[in-house]
Amino acid sequence: MIPGPIEVSPEVRAAHDGPPPGHLAPSLVEAYGRSLEQMRAVWRAPASAQPFMVAGSGTLAMDMAAANLVSPGERVLVVGTGYFSDRMVEILRRYEAEVAMVEAPPGEAVPLPEVQAAIRRTTPKAVFVTHVDTSTGVRMNAQAVAGLAHEAGAMTVVDGVCATAAEPLSMMDGEVDIYLTGSQKAIGLPAGLAMLVVSERAMAARDTLRRPPPYYLDYHQWRPIMRAYEARDKAYFATPATNLVQAATVGLAQILADDFAGKTGIEARTARHAHVACAMEGAWRAYGLEHLCASPDDRGVTLSALKYPTGVGPDLVAKIGAHGVAVAGGLHPSCKAEYFRVGHMGWATTQPGLLEKTVEAVGRGLRDSGVEADVEGAKAALLETWSHA
Repeated sequence: MIPGPIEVSPEVRAAHDGPPPGHLAPSLVEAYGRSLEQMRAVWRAPASAQPFMVAGSGTLAMDMAAANLVSPGERVLVVGTGYFSDRMVEILRRYEAEVAMVEAPPGEAVPLPEVQAAIRRTTPKAVFVTHVDTSTGVRMNAQAVAGLAHEAGAMTVVDGVCATAAEPLSMMDGEVDIYLTGSQKAIGLPAGLAMLVVSERAMAARDTLRRPPPYYLDYHQWRPIMRAYEARDKAYFATPATNLVQAATVGLAQILADDFAGKTGIEARTARHAHVACAMEGAWRAYGLEHLCASPDDRGVTLSALKYPTGVGPDLVAKIGAHGVAVAGGLHPSCKAEYFRVGHMGWATTQPGLLEKTVEAVGRGLRDSGVEADVEGAKAALLETWSHA
């Protein structure tokens, strides 16, 4: 139950674990083409947007977005909420962009008026924002940020690695230009795929670059391949992660087939994540645990970043692990020894038994650390909220 790579469904595992297909095998061509079509639905993107699914991590998707958008000397703005927005700054500097940053202390979101003021002050070509930062659990209102950027004539790149398929966001209105993720989080797949959907406007920006992107990252290399697969034609540029592609069409189909709280498809899946986050919060309250992100409105639904109780430190992570559940320590460099992280996204949100086991393991780890913890009360709080879906 770390915030990625997450547990995956048995069906995804079965699709992934077969013999490796060739990249030109008819079954692989069909799976790749169908996955790209499914991505548009999960991303809530128009038919004109271009999906890319490339072997690599979420960081590759970040690199790919920057490489095809920014020329040396062009101004960009990064909204800073944690470790991964800092990473985006470093990536953009590698492409010699003129980077400005508007940021908040760890555990806080940047207020939208401050984002708006920074956009007006810097007049950037593009605004980069992390939807949910895995390091802090902080959520930005990425849709609102995109609206502010659009009003100023800027493009928006949203890092959705810890948000895509869990937090509501739509590309339909044309304000979000690139929405990127990795396969190992709420998408519900093993690690190894960089996945992004790119608007027509952002695709056109590639044509205006003063120097081409790195070879493997270039949209011009990949777009013909993506289009061929969607047309169910064979194509080759670089060998794809064929087992992951087979799994992708199964995992994306599960998201689009979800049915929860009177909703279906991606709307059901995002509602499910919000409900599970609420249920987990009931358990954390029963234990007296506090979030690194103090404001409930600014917390993502995919993970809980929880402060260690007084007198407890990072060894709590191992003590929880001794009870059969892996959680993660803190990640933000300025406060990593002050908190731990529990993921609750993807397939696990459909499995109350896994969530209950997680709550129990955290409680028993707290007890092993000398903290009073009402394990049964916390589990009851979790299941009480769960039952009111």
